[in-house]
Amino acid sequence: MKPLAVIGNVNIDLILGPAAPWPKAGTEIIVDHDELRVGGQAGNSALAWEGLGVDYEIAANVGSDQFGRWLSEAFGKRSSKWPVRPEGTTLSVGITHPDGERTFFTTRGHLPRFNLDDVLTVLDGEKLAGGYALLCGAFLTEDLARDYDALFDWADKHGITVALDTGWPLDGWTETNCDATRRWLSRCGVALMNEVETTTLAGMNDPADAARALRALMPAGAIFVVKRGPDGAIAVDADGKFVSATAPKVIVVDTIGAGDVFNAGFLAALASGETPAACLAAGIAVASRAISTLPRSYGPAKASEEVAR
Repeated sequence: MKPLAVIGNVNIDLILGPAAPWPKAGTEIIVDHDELRVGGQAGNSALAWEGLGVDYEIAANVGSDQFGRWLSEAFGKRSSKWPVRPEGTTLSVGITHPDGERTFFTTRGHLPRFNLDDVLTVLDGEKLAGGYALLCGAFLTEDLARDYDALFDWADKHGITVALDTGWPLDGWTETNCDATRRWLSRCGVALMNEVETTTLAGMNDPADAARALRALMPAGAIFVVKRGPDGAIAVDADGKFVSATAPKVIVVDTIGAGDVFNAGFLAALASGETPAACLAAGIAVASRAISTLPRSYGPAKASEEVAR
């Protein structure tokens, strides 16, 4: 199996819910569920690899508070070289809704100060040579995003294929954000984006057409994946062929981080030499299991969970 790493945002997630209807200002409601857990795109993907028993490296940073210490402890020796920033650790409060969707309130915290030196302090390019590095949280890790070209140069030097999932820009898909993402795609061997991100970035309504258009911006042999939630996933593979996979029907408990978990399943299969179609199926299986279990777990869904949403 080829080596795997993830680079990006690790923060605290406090999940509360479900809440419906949205409470009026100045009132209080009681919800049935709360969970304090590792979050962020990089954190979610790493937890999925951990749950699947997949070896990996993770480059991140933390704040200089009790939450930062807790995050470091959660990853044990993998976090031994993580830089500690003088800011408080980024906190996301996720309010879930009965339909499985969610609303986030997030502090800036430590994430904007994650930088290229932090990455190179943690990751060994020789050890990761020939593998895959999942790069995520671009619009939250501002200092690192400014040095993406240097990061791509480092990856190219070591034969590391970068898999990009930018996440949603806080200020939306402005022309500036779209231009930046297109430049980043030109340096990446894998793109992992959701349907809205794909169609918005390409300026097209059809996700398959959008995927083909965006893949044309990438290096030869690149793979462009579109995550479609309950509709499964599609991809344009390294040969330019269109592949797809369907999602099972599950009872949705919590969709937070579903796309990040998909990324982990997909890349683990890709690193194992599976076909693109099998990689899509693997990503969907892991994500479906994650969103339908409480507490969250990973791997293929049990037969008892293959029921109508």
